[in-house]
Parts: sequence; structure tokens; C-alpha cells
Amino acid sequence: MKNPPDSAAHLDFVAGIPTLDLSHFTHGTPEQRTTFVRDLGAAYRSVGFAAISGHGVDPSVIEDMYSEAEAFFALPNETKLQHEHPEHNRQRGYVSFGTEHAKDSNTADLKEFWQVGQTHIPEGADMDNYPPNADVADRPALAPRADALYKSLEDVGRQMLRAIALHLELDEAYFEQYVPGGNSILRLIHYPPITSEPDSSVRAGQHEDINLITLLVGASADGLEVMDKEGAWTAVKALPEHLVVNVGDMLQRLTNHELKSTTHRVVNPPQELWGQPRFSMPFFCHPVPSMSLAALPQCVAAGSTPMDSATTAGEYLSERLREIGLSQEK
Repeated sequence: MKNPPDSAAHLDFVAGIPTLDLSHFTHGTPEQRTTFVRDLGAAYRSVGFAAISGHGVDPSVIEDMYSEAEAFFALPNETKLQHEHPEHNRQRGYVSFGTEHAKDSNTADLKEFWQVGQTHIPEGADMDNYPPNADVADRPALAPRADALYKSLEDVGRQMLRAIALHLELDEAYFEQYVPGGNSILRLIHYPPITSEPDSSVRAGQHEDINLITLLVGASADGLEVMDKEGAWTAVKALPEHLVVNVGDMLQRLTNHELKSTTHRVVNPPQELWGQPRFSMPFFCHPVPSMSLAALPQCVAAGSTPMDSATTAGEYLSERLREIGLSQEK
């Protein structure tokens, strides 16, 4: 961002977005914790994105997952298609190239992906919301490696939400009743090499995420861009040790748009790099489906009406999955 908003002017923008150290919150002094909460709130009120170091995810877990993802996507198409599950609204297993598109767009994204869901399902949960994860006989390490990364990122997400809760003047554990065992998704994305002139300049069209927060493990290549308040695009240049963590629509609704779900996209590389694939691994942190997304009272000015109608996380997810082409429901 060339001109960060005043509320974020004191932040470090090394990655193109505010850069913060989560260990200052999880293991820091009271003063460091207070500063982290303040700075995270400033980042999410102004930019909606932050690059997070000190998150504690073991690099070997990330490296193993990237290696396994690359091997899986190299399998023959007929093998991968055996693991496509439209009956689960494509929330588990393989999603083929060109299936998903951005909301309000008819242009398919240039990607295929693999989706992994919750394995620690709450007792008494509606199992319609928790379809089984898929196993691939050809890649027996895929499921355990994905589960290891899933658990690591869910833990980081819970810490981030603790800081967000404090910023919103909620009890620090506010989100703990909703997120452990929530309907979060780990997505392993493969953008194949570009072999001919593409119809669009983007690999993934401009969009906002559906969930509470998204944790993105550093991608194998550049391409992520975020839109600022003036509509200009800024490239995100996070370091390999960073997680890029952004606000999703559910958190934006919950805070009556005080925290920003920022538009972002993935652009095509320069033509000389078309032959290189791109891999990324976002973790979409979802609460349990029954969580209300009605605006928090402290985020609604006296005498005014919330910007969004009340709904639940499950209802909102179903609506958005239809809009991006993943759900068969009408």
C-alpha cells in the first residue's frame, strides 16, 4: 500500500500489507500483547490483510504438504476425477480445473484443488455438515499430512481470533465456543502452467473470502494482489515464513463491516513464467454452522440498523457455495 490509512500508518508494510509477529501475543509481555491486539485491529480495519510471522507452524509440516500436493496433482486426470464429490458440494476431495468461479463472474478460475475438512467433529453435530474426507490409494500420505497441517493452522486461527476478540472488547475466549470443531476447510490449490493465451489476466478472479479468517501458507510463486480503498491493486510479497491472514465475509458481517473483508485476486505471471505451475494452501477458518452472524451490538451505532441481515454461518456458507459454482443445491 503506497499510502496506508492513518489508523495503520505506524505499521510495518514490508510484505505490501501490515506485518506482525504472533509470538508477541502468544508468548509476549503484557505490553507486547496489547500492542499486537492494537496493531492487528488497525490492520483489519484499514487493509483487511496481515502477514504473520512467529506463528509456530513447523516448516517441515508445510514442506511435506507441498511435496504431497505436487505429487497428487501430477496424477492422471482419470485418477483425480475418481475423488470428485459433487454430492458434498465439493467441500471434500478433488475439484477439477475450471469448476470454481468468483462470485458474479462467469469466467472460471484457472485452478484445480483438493479440499480437506474437520476430523475433530463436535459430539452431536449434524453430520450433513461434516462429510468424510477423501483418501487416495495412490498417495497414502496425502490424508495424514493434510490433517497435520489442518490442525496446525486451526490452532493458529484460534490464537488470531483470541486477539481479534480482545480488539472487539469481547472475552478473549469468545470464538472458542464456535471454532474448535468448526467447519473449516484446508484447500490445496494447483494453478497449472499456462500453455496458450488465456482469456483473462487472472488465475483466480477478484473475490472476498466466505469465512471468519483465512490463513494462507506462502505460495510457491507470486501472484496474490489485494485491492485498496481507492480500487488500486497491491502485490503481496510475503516471506516464506509468513502466513497471510485476512478477514472473511463472516467476520465482516459479525463486526458490521468494521473489520474489512478485502477484495483480492491471483494474477497470471509474466509470459516468460507461464511454464511454471503455482501452488498455494489456504485454510478457511469457519465456525460451527449454528453460529449467528448477526452484528455484534457494540459494532452497531445507537439508533442505526446493521448493514447485513442476520443469518447463521451454515446458511451463509450454503448461499455462497451456490454463487461460486461449487454447490448443487438450488
